[in-house]
Amino acid sequence: MVHTVYQFEELGSIQAPLHLALGVFDGVHIGHQAVIQSAVDAACLDAGVAGVLTFDPHPIQLLAPRVAPQRILASLDHKRDLLAELGVELLVVIPFTREFAEREAHDFLASIVSNTPQLSSLSIGEDWRFGKDRRGDTQLLQEFGEKHDVKISSLPPVMLEGDRVSSTRIRQAIRDGNLEAASSMLGRQYTVLGTVIEGEKIGRTLGHPTANLKVHNEQLPCNGVWAVNCVIGDGEPHLGAANLGVRPSIDGSDKKRLLEVHLIDFEGDIYGQDMEVTFLQLIRNEQKFESLDALKDQITKDVSFCKKLRNS
Repeated sequence: MVHTVYQFEELGSIQAPLHLALGVFDGVHIGHQAVIQSAVDAACLDAGVAGVLTFDPHPIQLLAPRVAPQRILASLDHKRDLLAELGVELLVVIPFTREFAEREAHDFLASIVSNTPQLSSLSIGEDWRFGKDRRGDTQLLQEFGEKHDVKISSLPPVMLEGDRVSSTRIRQAIRDGNLEAASSMLGRQYTVLGTVIEGEKIGRTLGHPTANLKVHNEQLPCNGVWAVNCVIGDGEPHLGAANLGVRPSIDGSDKKRLLEVHLIDFEGDIYGQDMEVTFLQLIRNEQKFESLDALKDQITKDVSFCKKLRNS
């Protein structure tokens, strides 16, 4: 369980040595994990607390909205779950506002040190920039560390196949349906987090009830029918067949892009619960069928394919 705070002032109650990783960490990919692991390892050495300080929303969404990605790799709730798996105990979420963006880098660091008497180390990516006009850098942090007796760990970018691992590369791989490449850069299978909402219940009439997901603004792969694994509130994985797209065979559909998941051999009321979806394999492209009976027959075949995949 990761304890989450939203103000620097809330850090004063921490009694153990505090080791913080600083950054946006969209997606928590293997480059981010190297920085975060540095803080976790440092905390383990002196029985301290491993924490991550990040920002919400992503700074680029406020500072350069026209070039900001429309979709992120991990929402705040999703990021919290991923950080817990890495051994992070504390998440500091700084609301990124226009006022905060105008703060000088040294003021930002002063806010941290004045509220964390137990601060022992800070970990960053060596090219991370912060503060007004991105004037804060590794050199400023090193000077800060020497002045306040705080160890600074600056980690180089992680490279994969000759190129730097980045959230931009991962988003493109996901859009292209190249989930193997995305997973290599993430260090795990790519997942999205969504909340189950009420739908039109058309799946029930086809004999395959579906859970409609409101995805938390996370990057989705290409449209089609996917074999998926889903984790709901009980924490157990459930095999599913998911349709991602605009449902061309359903008359009256508003043609919004939807993610609908049929959980195989599952019964239960899951409205309002969060569901984490892992895309395992693209079964087929989305297509328009001449009748609902034809669609029903195809869904039955899709479910059968997923079951065979599970047993293979």
